[in-house]
Amino acid sequence: MALLRNPLHDEQASLVTISMVVLASVAIAVALAFTRPVLVPFVLAIFVYYLVSPVADLLELRLRFPRWLSTLVVMLLVIGGLFLIGLLFLTSARGITGSADIYREKMIEVAGQITQWLDNRGVNLSQDALVDSMRNLPVSRLMQASAETAFVLIQNGTLVILFVIFLLLGRTREMIKHPIFRQIDRDIRRYLVIKFFISAGTGFLIWVILTAFGLEMALVFAVLTFVLNFIPSVGSIIATLLPIPIALVQFETLGPVVAIVILSMTVQMVIGNGLDPMLMGQNLNLSPVTIVAALVFWGLLWGVVGMLLAAPLTAILRIVLAQFETTRPMSEILAGRLPQGDDGFTTERPTPPAAPRSAA
Repeated sequence: MALLRNPLHDEQASLVTISMVVLASVAIAVALAFTRPVLVPFVLAIFVYYLVSPVADLLELRLRFPRWLSTLVVMLLVIGGLFLIGLLFLTSARGITGSADIYREKMIEVAGQITQWLDNRGVNLSQDALVDSMRNLPVSRLMQASAETAFVLIQNGTLVILFVIFLLLGRTREMIKHPIFRQIDRDIRRYLVIKFFISAGTGFLIWVILTAFGLEMALVFAVLTFVLNFIPSVGSIIATLLPIPIALVQFETLGPVVAIVILSMTVQMVIGNGLDPMLMGQNLNLSPVTIVAALVFWGLLWGVVGMLLAAPLTAILRIVLAQFETTRPMSEILAGRLPQGDDGFTTERPTPPAAPRSAA
């Protein structure tokens, strides 16, 4: 005898499941925020490992390096790259500190021109108050805060390097035999490698543009463009806007500033809307709305690092949710599709046929 399904029971079961998932998500979010000092370097180390492990495999399989020697070579490359980036930012920071008074006077001059232009069009601003506030900018306090931030970055970088060393020494192909781990490994590795080269190409083109106009700190802005392009949607906008204050202070006219902005936007649009989708395709299988929500969520939890890792972390979550019947509708929602079928909660129940009318 076939058992009849109770629609009320199914709805209650779905409600209980959704409530449990929500509670578990809140608990996991609290745990992620609480363990941020340790988890952030560890997760960064995992993604750095994904980028450098092909080099280690090449050294071991093609050149027959022993495991410890390939790890040593790869880590020397990583440490050398981090050292060069740190030296670049340190040199730029010293240059800005030494020229702080010059930049302040130029900023005051630009602010005076802007207020004068607004006054001529009927918008009255207190130029003296604006100039006084700019003269009293806490430059030393800002530099102290920057030094403290750099110290924290050095600490996290040390932890990342240690984690990467252990991951390289202990890596094995047997870890990815399970289909879930194999899919995560394939999708995330492909995403990071392609994104790395796309971001590097974007940073190089931005460096060429800024250097052609003679903008100071062109190399610093190129490195920042490379890093920020790992943040979907928002990162390219921030990277385009960053050089504007320095350009306004450095150039006497607005022509070079407008040209830099237009050329930078063109590079970002061509690569972001053309080359990036062509190479990436639907690799992560996430909808644009999901990516924006992920940026907000991971940014609130882990700050800028969370925004950098928002897309791959959400993709991992989608892959895991897709493996279970109960959470598969949530995976479909993250991918931008409405769940359908018996495992989704949007399935329409067939309307029972009307009872036949008795003849009068």
